[in-house]
Amino acid sequence: MHPRRPDGFDGLGYRGGTRDEQGFGGAFPARSFSSASDLGHWVTTPPDIPGSRNLHWGEKSSPYGVPAPTTPEGPEEEPFPGGGGGGSVPVQSSEQLSRFAGFGIGLASLFTENVLAHPCIVLRRQCQVNYHAQHYHLTPFTVINIMYSFNKTQGPRALWKGMGSTFIVQGITLGAEGIISEFTPLPREVSHKWNPKQIGEHLLLKSLTYMVAMPFYSASLIETVQSEIIRDNAGILECVKEGIGRVIGMGVPHSKRLLPLLSLIFPTVLHGVLHYIISSIIQKFVLLILKRKTYNSHPAESTSPVQSMLDAYFPELIANFAASLCSDVILYPLETVLHRLHIQGTRTIIDNTDLGYEVLPINTQYEGMRDCVNTIKQEEGVLGFYKGFGAVIIQYTLHAAVLQITKIIYSTLLQNSV
Repeated sequence: MHPRRPDGFDGLGYRGGTRDEQGFGGAFPARSFSSASDLGHWVTTPPDIPGSRNLHWGEKSSPYGVPAPTTPEGPEEEPFPGGGGGGSVPVQSSEQLSRFAGFGIGLASLFTENVLAHPCIVLRRQCQVNYHAQHYHLTPFTVINIMYSFNKTQGPRALWKGMGSTFIVQGITLGAEGIISEFTPLPREVSHKWNPKQIGEHLLLKSLTYMVAMPFYSASLIETVQSEIIRDNAGILECVKEGIGRVIGMGVPHSKRLLPLLSLIFPTVLHGVLHYIISSIIQKFVLLILKRKTYNSHPAESTSPVQSMLDAYFPELIANFAASLCSDVILYPLETVLHRLHIQGTRTIIDNTDLGYEVLPINTQYEGMRDCVNTIKQEEGVLGFYKGFGAVIIQYTLHAAVLQITKIIYSTLLQNSV
């Protein structure tokens, strides 16, 4: 469960720039620096969308290589360094272009991660909970084929179902975290001068947040895997209704195989916390490497305005991408177990991922997390934990392609403007 897309646990955590996770593993804003000593000064306030603000190390200076704007009436006002003269754009207008372009870059990343890649999430989850399946769809080639079959037999809605509920779960997660941190001493952020106690309290806050959002995530999971053939036209707030109903024991009737929420707390929190820790460590590690590489390869006096703007925004997006990819891959087996436990006993009917048509019921009888792990290993083999992994490959390949295309477009626009 993770707070970028349902990062692995795609509802209880968010993998985009809106995620308010700092310090020990949150969205790490892209920052620029002018000397090696700046590497010790970290700022943990994230933007609403990556690249939507000037993100620098001290939140006091302009992006790397871009001078601060001077007063309009000052005779010393100059264009970007390296600009020849008449064709240069004034600093203030260039900064406005930089902010606007940065906002567009972040928006494109979020759109890809949460909207364009949603069909991959749907098929990935359906494969994970389908214990009947003989085809594991470990490669993107079989995944593309089955996606085409679903779209042909059920229409485009079959691949976009449950998208609204995933956004609702993300909102509930962020809201719960904010409310809990306001009424408790648990820190929502971890400063660069952290200590073990502060880290423990921060992870406790994350754990409580996952527990609050857990029933709603379970309802959202059902919406994304339920077959469109027998699906009712439920409202956008249906997952909220179902989540509350599961907590109080009312709503849609379930079978006796339904696991109580108390038995789902441990695997849910375990997945969410591990996803958060892994993605946070990888994100900061990648960001540090990119910043040092940029500093060594582009000295301040020789950096072009275009390159300096790219260095100000793209390291954060690349770090987010790498963190989400690694955490999803590492925790994929645990996510498979978690989804099967959440879906058991809910009378859910899923699509047949072997044929691309027909439907199948979910009739598992796992007694808990350990029994689920042992059963999958015995009946489906080790690869049974990786059913639908080809969808992850497609998801992140698509995301990487959009980032690269956006970077090319951004560079072209800046070169034409400077």
